Amino acid sequence: MPEAPGVQPDETEHDEPRQHQEVQGLQQAQQADESQQPLEPQQPAASDTGWLRVSPKYVLVEVVGSIIGMVIFVGLALGAHFLLDWQWALWVAGAIAVVSLVGIAFEPRRVRSIQYRLRADDLLFRRGIMFQRQVAVPYGRMQLVDITRGPVARALGLADLKFVTAAASSAVTVPGLPMEEADRLRDELVALAESRRAGL
Repeated sequence: MPEAPGVQPDETEHDEPRQHQEVQGLQQAQQADESQQPLEPQQPAASDTGWLRVSPKYVLVEVVGSIIGMVIFVGLALGAHFLLDWQWALWVAGAIAVVSLVGIAFEPRRVRSIQYRLRADDLLFRRGIMFQRQVAVPYGRMQLVDITRGPVARALGLADLKFVTAAASSAVTVPGLPMEEADRLRDELVALAESRRAGL
């Protein structure tokens, strides 16, 4: 009688464990290569902070400056009226006083319109009520970040942050910042400017 054909072993049962071992070996080799690669230096980047306003105390700085200017010009006009007997100088003094008082009344709104925004690649600044000015200063073009403190601003704990670039038209001054915020923002922007100029 012919012998019954023997049962052939299933080759796929032996291939599956072998393929699984090969896949695990490839994954381990890739992980070893990634661990040996040098880490790239982290770039300092400012996230978008949204629009930020200056300190409300800056209103007092602007009001004091306007009053001082009004007193000086009105005093000169009155002096010309009484000393030189210029009748028209009295009208000039009255006009200067009215314009100055109207400007002082709008100072709170003018200060609230001053805003700045830190974006990923530049600093955005805007101010103005009727005629609004908006300037974008790229971090890589900042050549100097300067802090100035006038006598009134210093007494209120405020400072002005000035950004100087190669183009004079793009120079920006953010006034009315708290001194601690101005110092922190200056250091952050200097680091960003250096990293952008270095091409990191």
